[in-house]
Amino acid sequence: MTLPLEPPVLPMLAKSVPDVPDQPPGDDVWVYEPKWDGFRALVFRDGDDVRIDSRNGRPMQRYFPDVVDAALDALPERCVVDGEIVVARPGDGAARAAHLDFDALGQRIHPAASRVRLLASETPASLVVFDVLALGGDDLSGRPLRERLEALDGLALDGPQVHATPRTQDAGVARDWFEAFEGAGLDGVVAKRLDDPYQPNKRALLKIKHARTADVVLAGYRLHKTSTPSTPLIGSLLLGLYAQEDDPDSLQFVGVSASFPAARRAALHAELAPLVVEPGTEEAAAHPWADWQDPAVADGSAGERRPGAQSRWSAGKDLSFTPLRVERVLEVGYDHMEGARFRHTAQFKRWRPDREPSSCTYDQLEEPVGYDLASLLPGAPGTA
Repeated sequence: MTLPLEPPVLPMLAKSVPDVPDQPPGDDVWVYEPKWDGFRALVFRDGDDVRIDSRNGRPMQRYFPDVVDAALDALPERCVVDGEIVVARPGDGAARAAHLDFDALGQRIHPAASRVRLLASETPASLVVFDVLALGGDDLSGRPLRERLEALDGLALDGPQVHATPRTQDAGVARDWFEAFEGAGLDGVVAKRLDDPYQPNKRALLKIKHARTADVVLAGYRLHKTSTPSTPLIGSLLLGLYAQEDDPDSLQFVGVSASFPAARRAALHAELAPLVVEPGTEEAAAHPWADWQDPAVADGSAGERRPGAQSRWSAGKDLSFTPLRVERVLEVGYDHMEGARFRHTAQFKRWRPDREPSSCTYDQLEEPVGYDLASLLPGAPGTA
């Protein structure tokens, strides 16, 4: 490639803030965009050559041949753009409209080219573009964002597989998006300074994400990678929710809580020791996740994946866990759900000794208002 910006270029990053910032009186400082829940992608096109880099600067075009074809069809012959690769799923015609599916993206990272081609055909991905870093022979990365957005508008990216992201300079509209777009699978709002140049690998953007809490059941733990027999340390707590109240067989694995200080990891291990279920006992056989060693359960073919399951993401890591008696309830913070699980690691808030585990069901979770993704990505695959 002979572009003004040569790969790899690390993307500009964001730091979390609690609220959408207001515009100063009489001046437009900020532009607001939806925060897409996909794979960050810097796309380099030079004629028939397309490279797609991940957030870490690693090429990933082999996993997204459909996006390569879409870029060749929609993008200028020589350019560098910043965006997000997303996969849309059609609605079910009743409870939910078209929405983003992050899990479908993860399935693309597969060693078999035949599998990638099949998924590209069955669930085509789309590229949402929100910045232009180079165009023709011009490096635009040092220019103010307002000029780069003018260049983006000039590309007229309106689908079906390459779209310019919606944006506004009205903070009130951005707050409306924050509430409404979650129903389509988006996870917040991003605010950018219109006068800023592109700043690779710098947290110069602002992101506003949903913050919620839930009371969940503690059903096990994994040891930390630095744990030793003489100094045992908790790595993560395994969390569950009941599909139905007072149904002990309906406990679903919903995610983990982690990121504890070292001293807290040791204290947690001692605190939870009385709850450990000894292997080979009747109590162990009766644990709600006792079947995680079943191969059909481990690979997900028998339904929900269990917390001991291997996947291509685990890369051979030991994911075995220590089951605990299902007696403790804790409050955790989370941003949003991906299907039946927390999309990201949940944050430990406090123990809830006043709650019975059997009362911790999915019913307590906040349901986002439905929003049809087709309104944001008209004509995109999966939105019809």
